[in-house]
Amino acid sequence: MLMFVVDSQGQTSNGAYGFLDMTSSARVAALGNTDLSIYDSDIQLGIYNPALINKDMHNDIVLSYVNYYADISHAMAQYGYSFKNLGTFTGTVMYHSYGKMKYADEQGNADGGTFSPSDFNIMIGWGRQLTPHWSIGANVKFAGIQYERFKTFAIAVDVAAHYRTDDGWMLSLTARNAGYELYSNFEGDRNKLPFRLSAGVSKKLEHVPFLFSVVYENIQKWDLSYDDPLDLEGNVDPITGTKKEKTKGAKFADNMMRHIVFGGELYIGKNLVLRAAYNYGMRQNLKTPTKKGLCGFSYGVGVNIWKFSINYSRSEMHVYGSPNYITISTNLNRFVKKAN
Repeated sequence: MLMFVVDSQGQTSNGAYGFLDMTSSARVAALGNTDLSIYDSDIQLGIYNPALINKDMHNDIVLSYVNYYADISHAMAQYGYSFKNLGTFTGTVMYHSYGKMKYADEQGNADGGTFSPSDFNIMIGWGRQLTPHWSIGANVKFAGIQYERFKTFAIAVDVAAHYRTDDGWMLSLTARNAGYELYSNFEGDRNKLPFRLSAGVSKKLEHVPFLFSVVYENIQKWDLSYDDPLDLEGNVDPITGTKKEKTKGAKFADNMMRHIVFGGELYIGKNLVLRAAYNYGMRQNLKTPTKKGLCGFSYGVGVNIWKFSINYSRSEMHVYGSPNYITISTNLNRFVKKAN
């Protein structure tokens, strides 16, 4: 286990570049929308943990689409190529569209015109296996925002290390979105990027076709709670104005759980896998007082059909709707006839 101390400033929100943490992979969404530590041939895992990029991803190609809320949608394309002495590289293009918005004056009167805000992320990833146990990787990102006439551009990097034991334990440490805004014509100070650290562990059980994953997110900031000014939970006495305080033990447990994401995969034969996860922090941030539902849970399924892998998932972010994720992947070598 790696013990370390990090001196960094936690952000109160993801800010303008929050889309860098948005998930496009159906598998990642089903397993909790987080930085996983699962070392296999899934090229999309390298987007969130570049130490997982490996030679088994050579000539892989992936397309993803996310049907988000309202008119919002995401699309992603990715390709991997491995070089014998350099490691494996991936190229990824992500695009987020926020639909059409109407022009209006200060009184809210629309003039009939529309514009389409969007943002993008172009990424080059690299991963290399140093020993049978250790792997490292990095992503370089060029991200941008275009909201009508306002634009921003930023550059960021991810770095990660991954360790695998002889008995199948997989451990990762990932630092994401360390970077700087290069240009902005928005008013005010430069926008900060949503830097975060995470550590994960996963293992496929020996006698049961099940893989579990546990991730500790946002190591750089302990307190992820916030005070709701609307007091929807009724924590403030309406007469005295006194706030109901939690005990120290309850506060510690609540903060600890806001960092942890649990997930798992159940393998049914060679061509079918079921996935599910629970994100306590997401549930606390997005639940409603009167109807909590499955907020914070995510689930999905993966199937192999002919030469393609198809993954579908839903992430229960709110009781009034859940994004749909679909990913289709294949390897180009499957379409090349082998010589006799």
